Amino acid sequence: MPPALESSLLPRIAAGEDGAFEACLDAYGGLVWSIARRLCADQGEAEDAVQEVFVEIWKSAGRFDPSKASESTFVAMIARRRVIDRRRRAQRREPASDLTEALECSLQPVDERAEVQDEAAQAMRALAQLRPEQRRVLELSIYRGLSHGEIAEATGMPLGTVKTHARRGLIRVRELLEA
Repeated sequence: MPPALESSLLPRIAAGEDGAFEACLDAYGGLVWSIARRLCADQGEAEDAVQEVFVEIWKSAGRFDPSKASESTFVAMIARRRVIDRRRRAQRREPASDLTEALECSLQPVDERAEVQDEAAQAMRALAQLRPEQRRVLELSIYRGLSHGEIAEATGMPLGTVKTHARRGLIRVRELLEA
């Protein structure tokens, strides 16, 4: 896209110019989609996130300052923040989905439930045998759904250390479950 067009979209949206928002969708749809798809659990969630992002871009267009960042950077920041906010809201609502899963589980045949419970107990025993750092990293990932970066922030560990603990922990759990 030519730089002149790039630098003029958000001010045109803020001014309410006809066709400016559609041009923004065309120009930044791929960027916003790639951010949403990378950070969302599934395609439907990503589609909803993209809609939210473009509503936010439309509302925030007047705050764009070309002396602080490029237009594409401004759009990417809004997209990233909005998608992360969606993820955090979804994580806070997880207990309701846990209830749904519990209800669905109670509708499973007794044999299936017993098998799933047995497998879960084996996995818990395997986790309990890990080194404390590995166990903590995996528990934060599994139970709280945190990314490696979020685990690093929460624990104060360097990102590379978190990734190493996760990898080695998973390898060890696999070995214990196969034994």
